[in-house]
Order: sequence, then C-alpha cells, then structure tokens
Amino acid sequence: MTCSWATWRQLCCRAWTEQQRVWRAPSRAEECVSVRRGTGSWSSCSCPSVTCTSCVLSSVGTRGNDEAQGFSQWCTVHRTTLLGDSGQVFSQSSLQPPSVGGVLTDIEQFFNIGDGSTGLIQTVFISSYMVLAPVFGYLGDRYNRKYLMCGGIAFWSLVTLGSSFIPREHFWLLLLTRGLVGVGEASYSTIAPTLIADLFVADQRSRMLSIFYFAIPVGSGLGYIAGSKVKDVAGDWHWALRVTPGLGVLAVLLLFLVVQEPPRGAVERHSGSPPLSPTSWWADLKALARNPSFVLSSLGFTSVAFVTGSLALWAPAFLLRSRVVLGETPPCLPGDSCSSSDSLIFGLITCLTGVLGVGLGVEISRRLRRFNPRADPLVCAAGLLGSAPFLFLALACARGSIVATYIFIFIGETLLSMNWAIVADILLYVVIPTRRSTAEAFQIVLSHLLGDAGSPYLIGLISDRLRRSWPPSFLSEFRALQFSLMLCAFVGALGGAAFLGTAMFIEDDRRRAQLHVQGLLHESGPSDDRIVVPQRGRSTRVPVSSVLI
Repeated sequence: MTCSWATWRQLCCRAWTEQQRVWRAPSRAEECVSVRRGTGSWSSCSCPSVTCTSCVLSSVGTRGNDEAQGFSQWCTVHRTTLLGDSGQVFSQSSLQPPSVGGVLTDIEQFFNIGDGSTGLIQTVFISSYMVLAPVFGYLGDRYNRKYLMCGGIAFWSLVTLGSSFIPREHFWLLLLTRGLVGVGEASYSTIAPTLIADLFVADQRSRMLSIFYFAIPVGSGLGYIAGSKVKDVAGDWHWALRVTPGLGVLAVLLLFLVVQEPPRGAVERHSGSPPLSPTSWWADLKALARNPSFVLSSLGFTSVAFVTGSLALWAPAFLLRSRVVLGETPPCLPGDSCSSSDSLIFGLITCLTGVLGVGLGVEISRRLRRFNPRADPLVCAAGLLGSAPFLFLALACARGSIVATYIFIFIGETLLSMNWAIVADILLYVVIPTRRSTAEAFQIVLSHLLGDAGSPYLIGLISDRLRRSWPPSFLSEFRALQFSLMLCAFVGALGGAAFLGTAMFIEDDRRRAQLHVQGLLHESGPSDDRIVVPQRGRSTRVPVSSVLI
C-alpha cells in the first residue's frame, strides 16, 4: 500500500523494541483493527498493545492482510523517524559555532584584540546559551517542542547573518550578536533529545542518539572547514558567517514539515499505565538534585565541555603558532591574510574523530551492557581518563613534530567523543519523561557554567599572563598557549572520576525511573508512607480491610 505525504505528516508512532513484534502477535493488532474496522482510519486508535499509536491508513484489511499492513507500518514509521532525525542532525550541524574558530586569527587582526578578548567571543555565546537553556527546558516539558525549535533556529539564522556586517570599531556589537546566537542553541539542544526519547527505547534509542550526536563533532569539523575555505574563496572572513544561516533556514523547513510531536513517555509506559502529568518546576529541580546519577554524570560531562570548548577555539591558533616556531609557515602579521591550513586539518580531524568516537562509544557500551549494567558510565570514564594523556602528549610534542601532534589529537579527541551519546542516554533513562527537558537544560547550565563558558577565556587569560612574563617573541606566544592548554588534560581526569562515581548509583536510579513511568512508584512528600511494588512482583487478592487504616 502507498501513503501520501499528508499521511506521513499525521504519523506519530512508537518505536519497536523488537522489529517483528506485530508479526509475532497478529492477534494484538486485530484487537485494535476490530475497534476501528470499517472507518478506514486508525487516527484515533488508542489500543496500547499496538506499537503504532496514531497510524493513519487508507483502509483496514482482514486478518490475512495484517502481516502486510504491519510491514507497511514498520517501513513508514522508520522512514518518518529517520527523516525527522535527519532534519534534527542537519539542524544541529548548522548550529555549531566553530566557523568563527576557523577564522579566529583573522578576527583578532581585524578588531585588533588580544587572546583574552578573543576568548570572550566563545564565553559570551556560551553564557547566553546557559542562561536561556532553563527557560526552554521549562517550555519544552509543557508546550509543543517542534514549534519552539523552529522559532529558535529562525532567530539564530537572522542574528548570525547580521553579525557578518559589523565594522571593526564595534567589537562589542560582535559580542552582543554572539550572545543572541545562544537563543537558537538553547531552543534546540534542550528539546531535541527528548523527542528522540519519546520515539525509541533501549538499544534502538542508543543508536538513534548516536546518529543525533554525530552532528556535534561533524558540525564542529564542518564549521572549521567551511569557515576557512569560504574565507579563501571569497577573500573576506565575513563570508564565513554568511553560509550557515542558509542551512538554518533549510533546517527549519525540515523540522516543520517532517518532525512530529510524540506523546511524552508513551513509548515507555505499559498498557493500562496512566499518562504522566508534569509537576511544578520547583518539584522537578528537587527531584533532579536528589538524583546522584544525573548530578555526577552532569559533572563528568562538564569536564568534556571544558576540554572541547577550549580546543574548539584555541587548537587552530595553537597549531599555527607551532608551525611558525618550527619554521613551516610564516607568522601572521597585522594586515596579512593568515594561513587556514591548520583550521582545515583540525576540522577534518574533528569530523572523523567525532563519527568514530560516538559510534565506538555506543557500540562498546551496548555490548558491555549485556554483562554489566554499569557499562555506560564506565565507558564514559574510560574515554575521559584515556584522552587526558594523549592530549598532554599532543601539546608536549608540538614543538618537535607537528605530525605527532596531529596523531595524538586524533586519538585524544576520539576517546573524548565516546561520551556524547552515552551521557544523553544516561539522562534519558534515569529521569522521568515529564522533566527530561528541564534535566537537559540544567545539565547544559552546569556543563557550560563550569565548562566551556569560561574555559576559552580562562585559557586565553592564562596565555596572556604567561606571555607578558617572557620577552616578546613567537616562541613566547607558542609556549604561553601551550602551557595554558595543558589544564585540559587535568580537567579531563577529574571528569573520569565523576563518571566512576556515577557507576555506583546508576542501577538504582534507572530502576526507580522505570517504576515511576510504569505507575508502580509515585513521588510523595517526606512525611508520607510509600508502597513500592517490586518490578517482577506477582499479583494477589487481599481483603480490603487489611490495607485500610
């Protein structure tokens, strides 16, 4: 059977935990078919035993056609959700700010600023993003998520385009526009993972999250590549900021036409379980603060943000200074066009290591999860603890061999990228669906407040202080930035320790969230008694008088 485009837009389906669930139990599908037989539509179907809860079909066949219909439903569901994820991944790629990092040296020369002021470009953006994330987290748990994302991305596109026309005497205006760009990032990153969580469960959710989080390193890498190459072609670094707004407009169209708004938590509820109702914002905050897995994994992710934020802004500049010291490239003097080869190479490394690291982390975690339920935080800890020495070696070898530096950066970033999708998966299964956007928002606030909001500025500030204490030279500029970036290796080791702490609580917190979603556990005040039903407990009949007080 064929489905029109209008039919696609009306689909709002739950993912299968097993791909042939409908075919193995055709009688369950018939229960819902019998309810709607003769109407020619399943648009109001609420039968909980059927995987697809809102399917619109042109006709309802007999029992002999159930298998064919199940196959058609399965194909349509996955076409729709994969298209939705493609729109989300494309949006996330276009939102990444490293196009600025690809032309950072040119921006320094154009506005005549030092390392400290340059670090403010990223710090202002992250600070705005951090302040706005809780706002969109609150809205995302209560209102239509698709429209919130579309509005944020459209606003981001306009502001980014406007920032490319700022004259050299108004550096403060560039900082202002970078702050406004945080609206788009906040509207998207707090909400999009919760949409995926409401479409998929278990291993399938992990795979879809890995596809989604490929966009972070890939978008970052493409930002460096696009920024440097567009500057070379146009002969003006301003054009590096005029490409991504067009991609943002295309992302808005994909989100509006393809992505659907699924019911919150429906894919995780058992049949007969009551729908979850949102609680007050203050109750959400208290529950999240009492969730040790959420708190510790957020601290671990903060160290990832610290390291990636520092490298995103300063790695191309550090590599350029290294090549100047080695005599492989001339220095970038005021009025000259700076070499963009290091931005291009670093962008390619970021793309490759992101895809490899995210995929490797998800697959290793999925396989280890069969034997160890604590696999997710342990893989994150191994990635951070393993990346720290390689990042240190990359910095230490930069004065001797630029090739060795690139190799160690490749290994270190691969290990670092193993965390992205796994951390998101941890949050989604230890936090109940009605407060996931709030949890995403406050994880963003914490990771940016202590992570990449201040790390680029801190690295630049330390570099400036060290450089002033030495005689002016290109070697002094290189050594100052080299020593300041070594702080990243230490912070990465601290993040690994936080994930080891997460492994101590992950099982209990995940079980508690599952019981809550299934209606077997309810939150209550500190003075109320609680009745906890075991997850695999058997039902029994008891006199009413025995449970009444």
